[in-house]
Amino acid sequence: MIIERLREYVAAETPTGDAAALNAFADRLADRYGELGGTVRREPSPTGDHLVADFPGRGPRAADAPLLFLAHHDTVWPIGQLENAMPWREADGIIHGPGVFDMKGGLVILETALERVADRDHRPVRVVVVADEEIGSPSARALVTAASAGVYAAFGLEPPHPNGDLKTSRWGSTRVRIEVTGREAHAALDPASGISAIDELVDQLIAVRQLIAGYDNVLCNVGTITGGGRTNVVPGSAAADIGFRFVDPETERAVLDAVAGLTAVRSGAELEVRVMSNRPAWQPSGATDALLAEVAAAGRSVGQDVGGAAASGAADTNLTGWLGVPTLDGLGPVGKGAHAVHEQVIAATLAERVDLVAAIIRSL
Repeated sequence: MIIERLREYVAAETPTGDAAALNAFADRLADRYGELGGTVRREPSPTGDHLVADFPGRGPRAADAPLLFLAHHDTVWPIGQLENAMPWREADGIIHGPGVFDMKGGLVILETALERVADRDHRPVRVVVVADEEIGSPSARALVTAASAGVYAAFGLEPPHPNGDLKTSRWGSTRVRIEVTGREAHAALDPASGISAIDELVDQLIAVRQLIAGYDNVLCNVGTITGGGRTNVVPGSAAADIGFRFVDPETERAVLDAVAGLTAVRSGAELEVRVMSNRPAWQPSGATDALLAEVAAAGRSVGQDVGGAAASGAADTNLTGWLGVPTLDGLGPVGKGAHAVHEQVIAATLAERVDLVAAIIRSL
């Protein structure tokens, strides 16, 4: 049943920004959470609705602070990826397909665990499913912040470490766009009256590289570059999106302030630097260590050894961890290939993770 549900979810392709596809999938999740006893509300967003589902507690802990589970239903893959390049495939205990690992496997694990504990005593459970996580959750930050107020702990359904360990901290992640406005001119007849936005952008990206070289433990990836149109026209506009990763908030602030302070090299060129999304660094804490100990005990109750380690990737748990909520991530299935054409999960770990998540809900 778990694998069948996962195949159904993977078949519904949900690229970030495709509101129609994401909302159709949100309909499916909302119906499912309603069947499981949750009260579901939608948070509209132009690029796809987010979901919040609250499940009541049972027994002596019915009035206790809830557990928060964070998930997302967008993927990095475009419509058609399943048919053209990454068909669903099961072989030798491995399942392949777009989104199986990041993170429709996690969604299936959570709903199956909720079904498992439906008649057991447990705390209330709150689920937030975000529609734009893959680009930093720019429209969901306020929602995640509000949903985390007063919870006992937060858990992410993102993929775990390769050995199955949970994630106990994450680097900060910020997307920055540098936009340059120059002046168009004929590239042969009147080049001197033009201002090349592309040349200006190249110089700015070199300046960013030089800036980053002065810091340890900062990652910088120029993910997209756009600009110009014809080789016989001096380009009047250009832009680049840059992804930064930071280990600590002090370095993050220093780098972002320096990038925001960039100025144009060429007279007449205009420069705009904008933060597109931001996830602050979630640093190790005693609260997370204590939560990991509780989860390890829950794991032992179902015959599993649970460990934890820091992670360099970012997710919505960055925000809850940064806010001081005891947080762990990585409750999705074990696999590999996130954002790669060989994306896959180990089929047996789906049921194992269901056992663990159900034990967490029952015991914490």
